[in-house]
Amino acid sequence: MGAVTAAAERPRRARGAAESLGAIVLGFESMIAFLAGLVIYGLRALPEPIAPWWGIVGGAVLAVTMILTARVLRHRWGIALGWFLQLVVALGALLVPALALVALIFGGMYAYATIKGASLDRRNAQRATDPPTS
Repeated sequence: MGAVTAAAERPRRARGAAESLGAIVLGFESMIAFLAGLVIYGLRALPEPIAPWWGIVGGAVLAVTMILTARVLRHRWGIALGWFLQLVVALGALLVPALALVALIFGGMYAYATIKGASLDRRNAQRATDPPTS
């Protein structure tokens, strides 16, 4: 029982806006990535020598990678990995053109989350070091 109370007493790490918003976008996009894999499988959109079930595998791997990336967005390389995953989704439009719309919507949301979130984080850090006087 001591381990449970020790974990409950430990304070949570403060998360910035870019990390929080980016994780939300990647979490929702992971569901879409898995469904896109099912669409690629169902439409048999992969080139002829590749078995159609690889669409499901690719979608599942992309979805899991997005979820894992959401956990490391506190690092700069985590943000960059998120951008790489946006590129992978955009490249999926070569197989299923409707994925271009998905890439545009989620890419825009990820851009807003990372750019505006970083701006909010900088503003909050500046306010913490230099509090306004009333």
